Amino acid sequence: MISSVCVSSFRGRKSGNKPPSKSCLKGDMGKNEDSDKIVINVGGIRHETYRSTLKTLPGTRLSWLTEPDAFSNFDYDPKTDEFFFDRHPQVFAYVLNYYRTGKLHCPADVCGPLYEEELAFWGIDETDVEACCWMNYRQHRDAEEALDSFETPEPTEEEEDGDLKRLCLQEDGRKLGRWKRLQPKVWALFEDPYSSKAARYIAFASLFFILISITTFCLETHEAFNDVNNKTEVFTQGNITRTETILEMETEPFLTYVEGICVIWFTFEFLIRVIFCPDKMEFIKSSLNIIDFVAILPFYLEIGLSGLSSKAAKDVLGFLRVVRFVRILRIFKLTRHFVGLRVLGHTLRASTNEFLLLIIFLALGVLIFATMIYYAERIGAAPDDITGSKHTDFKNIPIGFWWAVVTMTTLGYGDMYPVTWSGMLVGALCALAGVLTIAMPVPVIVNNFGMYYSLAMAKQKLPKKKNKHIPRPPQPGSPNYCKPDLQSPHRSAQGDACPLAQEEIIEINRADSKQNGDAANAALANEDCPTIDQALSPEEKSPVTPGGRERYNRDRACFLLSTGDFAHSPDGNIRKA
Repeated sequence: MISSVCVSSFRGRKSGNKPPSKSCLKGDMGKNEDSDKIVINVGGIRHETYRSTLKTLPGTRLSWLTEPDAFSNFDYDPKTDEFFFDRHPQVFAYVLNYYRTGKLHCPADVCGPLYEEELAFWGIDETDVEACCWMNYRQHRDAEEALDSFETPEPTEEEEDGDLKRLCLQEDGRKLGRWKRLQPKVWALFEDPYSSKAARYIAFASLFFILISITTFCLETHEAFNDVNNKTEVFTQGNITRTETILEMETEPFLTYVEGICVIWFTFEFLIRVIFCPDKMEFIKSSLNIIDFVAILPFYLEIGLSGLSSKAAKDVLGFLRVVRFVRILRIFKLTRHFVGLRVLGHTLRASTNEFLLLIIFLALGVLIFATMIYYAERIGAAPDDITGSKHTDFKNIPIGFWWAVVTMTTLGYGDMYPVTWSGMLVGALCALAGVLTIAMPVPVIVNNFGMYYSLAMAKQKLPKKKNKHIPRPPQPGSPNYCKPDLQSPHRSAQGDACPLAQEEIIEINRADSKQNGDAANAALANEDCPTIDQALSPEEKSPVTPGGRERYNRDRACFLLSTGDFAHSPDGNIRKA
């Protein structure tokens, strides 16, 4: 900093006037520093700025520091002349820079939820984030949504009674009923393969029956497992009786028995999941559960109607045999057991916009190139060909749609191809356009799949969260017991005790009364302000100093007693006066 002498000489030379005295100039500089500059200590790092800078965003927490009563409303240290905030210092640098430049950027090495929490603390709207950093800031929400989709069906810890449920206790301490204890266990057993070893065995059994059912469905269509039989039926109409021979194809009986065993297992699994489901409405709306029901129902309907000989029953049976293809939908049940299939499903849903864009591009290309190939093939038509389509397969534009789709997707079946030079040129352009069109949205879809897969793997490897550790004040017998931290800037300067602190101390003493014996019981005798009326051990004696009255009167804990209320007894112990 420039000394007062140098500044005085500079001002005198520049203005030509008599320079002010050094004492006046020092006072002016001190006044400007007190009024213009402000020091903010965030997480141990000091930041210095102008008060006018903090006023650029009124209504925020930093702007409140410029108000006259900020010294009493915030944690202010008069010795160092700074405000203290126990927040993230790196994020605060970006926040303070927003006041200076008017542009809010997001640090790349800070987790999104942490940055969002810091913005909320400083009173800054997240929509003020610059466009260049918005995607980086928004990624954490996409990740949270993806993690929520991979949540296990175990009871969550968000509910207030989550711990009680895990302990099989109710709020009043009584044990839960048998149903309340059994329901979450059975539900996790059939819904979450990773909840226990038994759940894994059930998942393997379900996977086995799914594969057997799909294999049976495919083998039923093979000629080796089907026999064609002649069946003679007698029809009577009035006085006329006639016989007809009908050819029927019958499947090997053992395949039907195997399918019946699989359906019995699926039925048992479905009923158990319905009974023990915690939310019936969510269960009904689930697409996988709908597939389970639709795949099971035709088998029982076919068995019930097989004994009927009416024409209507036969028509229904014929329809049910056609509907049996829904059994192949059981393959989607594998998503419960394979994370990769769930990742694929989430990727398809997350890439809906990209798929729509791809369809639009393909539709435009198909329409354009189908029209172009139709007219390009007309160039080589013979003079006597009125329609101009005798030499080519492109009779009309709708037929060209098929060729354009096959060419743009680079399949090239060869059933239709141009024969003129102009048609070949259009075909080459169509193939190039198809490659470019399909390649554009593919990277976005691949990135989505990679993100969801990494999140799914992280979710599986993430350890289960335990209860957060709640630090407790020093207990009797501790070296720090009854010793307040006078150097802490967070200590209240008010003389009265804090009611919330008293309640917390009372609860702690009540919890430890059995361990601490008579000392804790005596402290609980008067919960409004606990007192000690018995002799204290040497470890529990409070230090008595000449300034003890002023020291302990300002402390928030009620049991930190002042020396004026107690006197020394002849035996060396401290007793209440």
